[in-house]
Amino acid sequence: MPPVGSMAPYHLAQVRAPLEVGPDDIIELPTDGGSPADPGTLPLVIATTLRERGITGVHTHFRQLIGYLERRGGAPTLVTSFSWGGPLIAPVFGARFLLQPVSGAANMWWYRHWHEKFLERALRRVLAERDACVVYAQCPLAARAALRARRGPQQRVVLAVHFRISQSDEWVDKGQIRCDGRMYRSVRAFEREVLSSVDGIVYVSAWGRDALLAWLPEAAAVPSAVISNFVAPISAPVPAEPAGDLVTVGNLEGIKNHAFLFHVLAEARLRGRTYSLDVFGEGPRRADLEALIHSLGLESQVRMRGFRSDVRDFLPGYRAYVHASQSESLPLAVIEAMAAGLPVLAGATGGIPELFDDGVEGRLWPLDEPGAAAHLLVDLLDDEAARAAAGVAARERFRQGFDAEVVAPRLLAFVRGVPDPVPTTPMPERLRQLAQD
Repeated sequence: MPPVGSMAPYHLAQVRAPLEVGPDDIIELPTDGGSPADPGTLPLVIATTLRERGITGVHTHFRQLIGYLERRGGAPTLVTSFSWGGPLIAPVFGARFLLQPVSGAANMWWYRHWHEKFLERALRRVLAERDACVVYAQCPLAARAALRARRGPQQRVVLAVHFRISQSDEWVDKGQIRCDGRMYRSVRAFEREVLSSVDGIVYVSAWGRDALLAWLPEAAAVPSAVISNFVAPISAPVPAEPAGDLVTVGNLEGIKNHAFLFHVLAEARLRGRTYSLDVFGEGPRRADLEALIHSLGLESQVRMRGFRSDVRDFLPGYRAYVHASQSESLPLAVIEAMAAGLPVLAGATGGIPELFDDGVEGRLWPLDEPGAAAHLLVDLLDDEAARAAAGVAARERFRQGFDAEVVAPRLLAFVRGVPDPVPTTPMPERLRQLAQD
């Protein structure tokens, strides 16, 4: 192990193949003399730069994990960037909003720097009171804060990779930095350092793992597992009267591509089908989307419902779930729709094909052809037997592969059982060549 708090990466020859964790797999990880006698009882600390509650998929991920553990009487400790700082939080974190209209790069730097610093201070206070434990970091910033705050190697740091390819790309999508600009390269260099230093990595999709290893092959040297996102089953009953035809959930951002859904509705109307669509979410594109609704004459069909923390309780009242995001690692919104027994129509982007099979639990539609997508939608909703069968299949697929009762134990087994790095399999030649390029 490197010294406490060190960011020195492990040698590239220390490679472990990522684990593909299936629903019936039992994880048996090797331990060494420095490992706790019973890793299954290791205290869990969840570290995030986000607020305790919010609207992102990351929030859903760790809130669902907390809920699973609370139902078993063993809640973890949640530490956020807002757990330390008191009256300093508002002026320090709020200052970046003054920077945003002036410089997106400065806004990004301020956000990353101070959220990491405050989280590190909070973690130092928490970890000082613990011996062996696992810090489950929800982003690279949280992982480095944990690496710097931990008291020794007995306090393991495991990183969850929720981001798509790199967080640098997500800041590009927000329009804050330029692709391959100085700040873009800085974030990637930061991630190269951090991901090579953590004790374990959890990828929420095989696509997310492959996308990251394509530019950061050194990460293959870290013990890892592909373990999907998960949610608790939906207990809300199916209402006697349907709430509407279609529903979608997601932040109103450009990458979520809500405009495509509106064009699909317009195309379906040309085919004599007038479907309703409820959009749950908030974000910077709301005004643009409302203008598009008006220009397409969809005011009577589309309802902008805003953010609802209880949106999952409404899902059983719809006929199908529609999703148009252009890039996803493993969308929790789709998983929740399947838990509600809804057939899904979504593009084959990112990890979405890992969630359902085309023609079974839903349909994969082209995100660049609203007419072709409308044809698939009409075919599905016109055939009630096929729609109902897809819904039943979706709920069963959820039960087997994305139910918290099934997946959370596998996540905890890996996170708590990550061993100290030891030399194992030599690096595959393909990854060795990528690392040298």
